[in-house]
Amino acid sequence: MNFETQLARLPLGTLAELNLGDLSGTQLDALLADSLISQSPIIKVTGDLPPLEDDHSDPDLNEPEIPDILPILPLRGVVVYPFTAVPLTIGQPRSVKLIDDITSDKRMIGLIASTDPELETPMPADMYEIGTVANIHRLFRAPDNTIRLLVQGVARCKATEYLQMEPYLKARIDLIPEIEDDDDAEVEALRRTIDEKFTRLSELTPSIPEELISATRNIEDAVQLVYAIATYIRIDLTLAQDLLEVDSTIDKMHSLLTVLTKELEVLELGRKIQADAQSSMEQMQREYYLREQMKAIQRELGEDDDQSVEVEEFREKIAKSHMPEEARKEAERELKRMERIQPSSAEYGVIRTYLDIMTDLPWGTTTEDILDVSYAREVLEEDHHALEDIKERILEFLAVRKLRKERAEAFASDETTDYIRRDREGVILCLVGPPGVGKTSLGKSIARAMGRKFVRLSLGGVRDESEIRGHRRTYIGAMPGRIIQSLRRVKSNNPVFMLDEIEKMGSDFRGDPASAMLEVLDPEQNTEFRDHYLDVEYDLSQVFFVATANDISKIPGPLRDRMEILTLSGYTEKEKIEISHQYLVPRQTRENGLRPEELNFDEDAIRNIIRYYTREAGVRNLERQIGAVARKVVTGIAEGKYTEKHVTIDDVREYLGKQRYYYTEEVEERTSSPGVSTGLAWTAVGGDVLFIEATDMPGKGGFKLTGQIGDVMQESAQAALSYVRSQSETLGLPEDYFTTHDIHVHIPAGAVPKDGPSAGVTMATSLASLISGQEVSAEVGMTGEITLRGQVLPVGGIKEKVLAGHRAGLKTLILPYRNEADIEDVPKEIRDDIRFVFAKHVTDVFDVALHGK
Repeated sequence: MNFETQLARLPLGTLAELNLGDLSGTQLDALLADSLISQSPIIKVTGDLPPLEDDHSDPDLNEPEIPDILPILPLRGVVVYPFTAVPLTIGQPRSVKLIDDITSDKRMIGLIASTDPELETPMPADMYEIGTVANIHRLFRAPDNTIRLLVQGVARCKATEYLQMEPYLKARIDLIPEIEDDDDAEVEALRRTIDEKFTRLSELTPSIPEELISATRNIEDAVQLVYAIATYIRIDLTLAQDLLEVDSTIDKMHSLLTVLTKELEVLELGRKIQADAQSSMEQMQREYYLREQMKAIQRELGEDDDQSVEVEEFREKIAKSHMPEEARKEAERELKRMERIQPSSAEYGVIRTYLDIMTDLPWGTTTEDILDVSYAREVLEEDHHALEDIKERILEFLAVRKLRKERAEAFASDETTDYIRRDREGVILCLVGPPGVGKTSLGKSIARAMGRKFVRLSLGGVRDESEIRGHRRTYIGAMPGRIIQSLRRVKSNNPVFMLDEIEKMGSDFRGDPASAMLEVLDPEQNTEFRDHYLDVEYDLSQVFFVATANDISKIPGPLRDRMEILTLSGYTEKEKIEISHQYLVPRQTRENGLRPEELNFDEDAIRNIIRYYTREAGVRNLERQIGAVARKVVTGIAEGKYTEKHVTIDDVREYLGKQRYYYTEEVEERTSSPGVSTGLAWTAVGGDVLFIEATDMPGKGGFKLTGQIGDVMQESAQAALSYVRSQSETLGLPEDYFTTHDIHVHIPAGAVPKDGPSAGVTMATSLASLISGQEVSAEVGMTGEITLRGQVLPVGGIKEKVLAGHRAGLKTLILPYRNEADIEDVPKEIRDDIRFVFAKHVTDVFDVALHGK
């Protein structure tokens, strides 16, 4: 077979079997000159090599004599095996020098792979120890100054000692013979398995020709078969080197089989992925052709396609939606884009969602207000007991709306009254109070009294500005903010909008939602609220916003300034009893499946629950305890013990167990020794009593504060101590007391953070009691800020503090003189039950609180 015939049988870039004895030198030069062929391994080489020019060596190359010392050619990214011929390209200067010296002498070299293929000039430390002795069959000098070699591996070798580093590497080598295994059956089984795997691999790899499969099947030697297949398949450098270094034939075959199996799995998976992708593309093309055919058929029948029908529906919705001019133009512009886009496009779905939201918003849909002030008063009284200030504010709003409407209608043609119609009408209230006083339910009552729809938005934990203003449509899955979504859901442009827990909004890297709320709650701006998703103005001025909060101090100042603050204080004991009889007991009776005549509470029983089983400003826990009693009654009725129940104090103790709070007893017990005084505190959950304890010990005038108190409270304690020390002579205190004693002031409930200046007089009283040895009256509670001159300054939260003192059984409350006007907010029955002392100076406090002067 001649050279041209052999090349004609093979695909370009593949040489499976060549008889080098049939090729002339010119033909081999042409073989190496082909840039594509020179990159492909030759699986089997037979025949004698045509001699190099000026080469007078022994022409018998099949059994060459291998010298002990050989020049070493480092290989990058490739391993040459024995019995295989591989083309190589030489470009490094030292490698070119090595080839020049070899071709003028002998044609045998050592080929050892570099451990790092990225190294340009690897040294012995950068190379593997084991390589292959190879014979240079032919070389070709390319025009780009590189040398292309055709080398054939002869045997494995190990470089035992490098004798030369420059101008190229030269080493002493030891030949490593191949070890043949005696288990012919296992070798044959592995051979067949490898042949099967390689055949399947060739079917998945178009570059592997059928001639290559035939050539490998004709190889009888197992080691040569392993080397031949490993030369051609894709294999990692480390695995390829491991395959060369393994001595046992069976181990080599196992390693090759593992590589073939992994490569086969990868190719089969790739084929499956490609087939799935092709199938998906074909399905999309098929659907496209069918859709186009359907359109053509519909046009012939005079019918509209789904897209046209959808476009017309949106056009009708836009016309009926009462959008303002800007919103209508934007919707029509998006509708025109939708007409030009294929329904299968992703942008089509985005536009359809946008138009669906735009046309679904209540642009001009409002509910007619019920402007009957008497009816509104009845509804508010029916739903809530007390809260007179809140009810009056709602009735004022309705009265103003009613008057504006009547005058606008009466003077419709009078330009001088046009301001009545143009002025803003929205209301923004903020209900501040402890939990359980009815803030959220009050919003529902407002909506019912006005005949408006009610929508509630919980802002607790909201940290993303986009929750308020929405996401821009450039993002996948973008949606409007929760304000717009709520209006879309309620389908009204003027609902009562409850913004629950507004002070519990947070901020992080995603933005500050409290700042975004500034536009929503500003009557001067919310007529042009712009949601990022809609990107058009939306009028929120008709919305009745009602925000709720427990602690007004946590609301940012600019946001607080935009709202009308209405404070809901805690309920008195009498009010709680009325609420229980009118609302809580009937509701728990219904929820537990009882009839009204089957359960009723004695007033003393309700009072007992309030005093000894709850400690709160609201009625949430009170209702929970009433529900617990109701369930006990249901159980008794189900067991046939009775048919109806009138709950008394004894029943409460039986059903709810031992009492949980001891107000009066606790105050008397704690103030029974000098150094303990009772203060009044304000918290986010209502008022509470606060005990200040002081003790002394021998020392050098040290002062210690504990109880998890803030900086302001620490400063109040320092001011109280300084005042007491400065007035030690006037107060009749020992002169050397403060230099011979250390003082420790503690505020119990150490796990609860405490801060504020209002405990100043309480701390001063506690210190004066400790040093003078006089006990503080158990019936006295106090609050007020103290100065270094002993003046008592006003504080806040008077109503909550008075209610807390009354709940604790205190009979005398000492308040700052300038807080006397705040007592009017306290219910009359509480004022009649407590003696109030208004102090200008701390000595006024000592005169009342301490037993004696």
